[in-house]
Amino acid sequence: MFSKNSKDVRSTTSQVPGKPQSPSIISAGLSVVGDLSSNGEIQVDGNVDGDIQTKTLLVGESANIKGSISCDTIRVHGSINGQIKSHTVFLAKTAHVVGDVLHETLSIETGAFIEGHCKRMAEQRKEGVEGRINLVTKGVQPAPATDPKKVVSGTV
Repeated sequence: MFSKNSKDVRSTTSQVPGKPQSPSIISAGLSVVGDLSSNGEIQVDGNVDGDIQTKTLLVGESANIKGSISCDTIRVHGSINGQIKSHTVFLAKTAHVVGDVLHETLSIETGAFIEGHCKRMAEQRKEGVEGRINLVTKGVQPAPATDPKKVVSGTV
């Protein structure tokens, strides 16, 4: 039963199937130079100078990321300088993004800053058609669309 040669050895580091993993956290006082890769969730509150590839990314208000990001879901409250490629993108009012945003679903709160192209990715693109972004703000009437390819930058 307690023999060293027991064939029923279980690893203490294995994850229980179906149990969510804890997020990997880059705290506010930490700076990372290099690429990050994870199959789970990463929360960045510090500085990252490198590319990030993960399933879920939370960018805190104090975060500063310089590099491209590829993930399934991203919530941005801090600063990103680089391309974002994600299925679902949420930009909070404190977000500051300089770079292109490739997305399937995009939500932007009033006050968020974005400078770059926003392009909708489709799972099966047939003709390379770009999607539209609809911004909803209280008390503001949308202007008539004159040029659908016009790039807008500034504070939303």
